[in-house]
Amino acid sequence: MFEELSDKLENTFARLRGRGVLTEADIKEGLREVRRVLLEADVSFTLTREFLERVEKKAVGITQLKSVSPAQQLVKAVYEELTAMLGERRETLKLSSIPPTVVMLVGLQGSGKTTTAAKLALKLKKEGRATRLVAADVYRPAAIDQLETLGAQLDVPVYADRSTQDVVKIAKAGIEQAKRERDRVVIVDTAGRLQIDDSMMNELQRLKREVDPTEILLVADGMTGQDAVRIAEGFDKALDVTGVVLTKMDGDARGGAALSIYGVTHKPIKYIGVGEKSDALEEFYPDRMAGRILQQGDVLTLVEKAQTAFDQAEAKKLEKKVRKEGMDLGDFLTAMKQIEKMGPLEGLLKLLPGVNTKMLKQVKSDPKRMKHVEAIILSMTPAERKEPSILNGQRRARVAKGSGRTIQEVNKLLEQFRDMQKMMKKMGGKPGGGGRMPALPGMFGMR
Repeated sequence: MFEELSDKLENTFARLRGRGVLTEADIKEGLREVRRVLLEADVSFTLTREFLERVEKKAVGITQLKSVSPAQQLVKAVYEELTAMLGERRETLKLSSIPPTVVMLVGLQGSGKTTTAAKLALKLKKEGRATRLVAADVYRPAAIDQLETLGAQLDVPVYADRSTQDVVKIAKAGIEQAKRERDRVVIVDTAGRLQIDDSMMNELQRLKREVDPTEILLVADGMTGQDAVRIAEGFDKALDVTGVVLTKMDGDARGGAALSIYGVTHKPIKYIGVGEKSDALEEFYPDRMAGRILQQGDVLTLVEKAQTAFDQAEAKKLEKKVRKEGMDLGDFLTAMKQIEKMGPLEGLLKLLPGVNTKMLKQVKSDPKRMKHVEAIILSMTPAERKEPSILNGQRRARVAKGSGRTIQEVNKLLEQFRDMQKMMKKMGGKPGGGGRMPALPGMFGMR
C-alpha cells in the first residue's frame, strides 16, 4: 500500500535534507518533484495543483528558519496537507439511536461488496454489536450462497429470500427479523453492475427511500485508480453516499484513489480492505495514513493491533510465570503465537517509525518459519521444553527427525533462545521492558 508513492517522496526529501540549508529555488525544485510523484501515483491533476499551492504557502519563510531543519519543516507541511487531502480526521460509522442501524453497501461488480459486508459484520461483532447480514444481491449467480457461507464461517446470521427478486421486500423483511432478534446493526449487501447504469441506480434509490439507511457506504476497488474516483462521483451524485470503503489496498502500491476520493467527493474513507482474511478491514485514519506514506510510522495502529490480538489473561499469566521462574521454550512458543496473531512481520515493521520499504526489501522473512519453530518445540518432551540444556546431540537428532527439520535448525533455535534468556536477565526479567529482543527477528526467519 502506497509503496511507490512512499519511496519516491522519501527520495525527494532525502535529497533536500542532504542540502542542510534550503534556498527558495531548492524548495521550488522539491515541490516540482512532489508534483511529479503525485501525478505518477494517479492523483488527479486538479487536486495535485491545489495541494501544492497550499504547501507552497506554508513553505514561505521556511528558508529563514535557523533552529529547525528547513527540510523537516517542508515534510511537516506536506504531512499536514496529505492529512487534509485524505480527509483530515477519522470519521466513525454512524449508529442510529434507535436500533437497528441500517448500513447499505453499494458499488460495482468485482469491487468486493460481499466480502466487505462479511468483514464489517465481523468487526462490529467483535465490538459487541449484534449484526445481521441481508443478501439483497439477487442478480449475481451464487451471491446469496457466498454471503451465507461467509456468515456461517464468522457465526454472523444472514437473512436471504430466494423466492423473490424484489430487493426492497428482502431488505425490509431482513430488518424486521433484526428487530425481532434485537440486532444492533443490519448490513444490506446490494447488487452491483459491470458499470453504472440507470436501472441499477433507480433500484438503489428506491431501496434508499424505503429503508432509510443510516449509512450508505460505497465499496470501491482501490486498484482502479482514477476510475474509482469517477465511480465514486457517480454513486455520490445518485445516492449521496455517507462514506467510502476502499478494497484491495494491500495490492495498490500507488494509492491515487485514496488520495483523490475525499478531495473530489468530500465523503470520508471509513474503512480500507488490506487483505483477503476476514479480519483484514482497517478503520481509516487520515493522519496515520499520511504518516505511513511519509515513512513516519504508525505506532498507534501497531498498539491497537497488539491489544486486539493479545489474550490479556494469557499475557498476564505468562508475565507472572516468567518473572518468577524464567522463560522456557513452552512460554516462548506461547508468546510467539500471540505476536503471530498481529499479522505478517513485514506489515508490523512498516508501522514502526524510520523503517522504509528499501530496508524491508533487504529483510528476508519466511512466513513458514513460525510453523517450523512450533514443530521443533512440540517435538520436545515437557522436560526438554522446560530445561533445554538437557538437549544433547542424541536428543537434538530425535527432535529434528520428529519435527521434519534439520539438526542445524534445532541448534539455531536453541542458540537464539539462549540469546533471548540472556537479554531477559539483563532487563530484570521484564518481558518487553526497556530493551530490544534481538532473538525475535531470527525466530521469524529474518536474517
